[in-house]
Amino acid sequence: MSSDKLIEPRTLKGFRDCLPEVMIPREQLMEAARRVYRRFGFVPIDTPALEYAEILVGKGSEETDRQMYRFEHGGKQIGMRFDLTIPLARFVAQHISQLGTPFKRYHIAPVWRGEKPQAGRFREFVQCDFDTIGTESVVADIETAIVIADLMKEIGIDRFQLRMNNRQILNGMLEKLSLQDKSVAVLRALDKLEKLGAETVRKELQDPGGLSDSQIDEILALANIQGNTAEVLDQLTDNLRGVELGMRGVERLRSIADALNSYGISADSFRIDVTIARGLDYYTGVVFETTLLDLPRIGSICSGGRYDNLAGLYTKQHLPGIGASLGLDRLIAALDLLGKLPQSRSSAQIFVPFFDADRLHDYMRLCQIVRQAGWNVEFYPEPKKLGTQLKYADERGFALALVAGSNELNEGSCQVKNLRHKTSTTASWRDNPQPLIMAITDSMAMITGTRIA
Repeated sequence: MSSDKLIEPRTLKGFRDCLPEVMIPREQLMEAARRVYRRFGFVPIDTPALEYAEILVGKGSEETDRQMYRFEHGGKQIGMRFDLTIPLARFVAQHISQLGTPFKRYHIAPVWRGEKPQAGRFREFVQCDFDTIGTESVVADIETAIVIADLMKEIGIDRFQLRMNNRQILNGMLEKLSLQDKSVAVLRALDKLEKLGAETVRKELQDPGGLSDSQIDEILALANIQGNTAEVLDQLTDNLRGVELGMRGVERLRSIADALNSYGISADSFRIDVTIARGLDYYTGVVFETTLLDLPRIGSICSGGRYDNLAGLYTKQHLPGIGASLGLDRLIAALDLLGKLPQSRSSAQIFVPFFDADRLHDYMRLCQIVRQAGWNVEFYPEPKKLGTQLKYADERGFALALVAGSNELNEGSCQVKNLRHKTSTTASWRDNPQPLIMAITDSMAMITGTRIA
């Protein structure tokens, strides 16, 4: 191939390359999510990035339809998944006879939306989903909330708030006001309340919503209910008394709140927020959003809810579902702003410099001993000056360096240098590796607080 004219290396707008310093914390967070999901019995699945367009179109919202990447291939209309929930509904409709119910799955994978790129938001991003399919039990709702709370703690976030609502409450109010045919427009408008304010939402409900001033006043009054959990539930009960659908929603929220208290989740870590509607049309019951108390402006980092009718688009079997999704890229942006993102360009914790060119096999044996003890080790490939190699180690964020020159190798020892705290100790390893392993363990214990998980 001619190299007379080089092709400019560039990425599509809204897409990005991920360098090691980005990918390392991403993978750490994904593994933290996997640990939590497995702890509750969720199992992994995967689905194709591409689906027949009819599987995806009209299943999320008008906005997701506009943002969907679509093309024709072989005379068929193809779409790229914009979330992991719609493909899940198709998946369970296709395979439920093999899976059985309840079926609990997690799925960590990229999705695509052609939206306007902005800080922390890209057109390709990773979602970390977990869902329970095949039960309407409030136990599944409770467990979803608990998983979200445990996920925050596993990541190392103590100051968060899980905000909960129930679409049945909002739909009950619409039933009370004889506005069932306006549900999609009203719920989408309400979902913008926090971001755009009451007056903008009022105008949207008036035109093109077509609601009267009295109807809008009642909807906004419901959305503005404030107080602690017990006070909000009491006000909702008074407001929706006699509306069966709305009362079912209130009682389910009460059951979830009581269970969270029993589980030991702090009352400050969750609250009922009637403004939470979620923009996707398929939600039917409880909905969740999770915000960081130290960085509320970044929005929800873990959202979801109950969708009892979604699989009914693909099968006559009733397959209700509930789940949530951790927004990985938004979470990483938040952790970076909070100074909680580890700065490392290596997947190994320990660096071994190549100091004595004649002792390659000794260095290889040293690396093998440490790897067998469970630590990740990188060995420098060339016998350069020690200062050059340690500079390389500092730039990549290694925690420790095991330094051994000719004298140390003759004695079967090495220096264990803590690169974060600038301390050093000498440990033997050749005849008995235990002193070295203990020295590494003690040094790592000094710096584990800087790691995500």
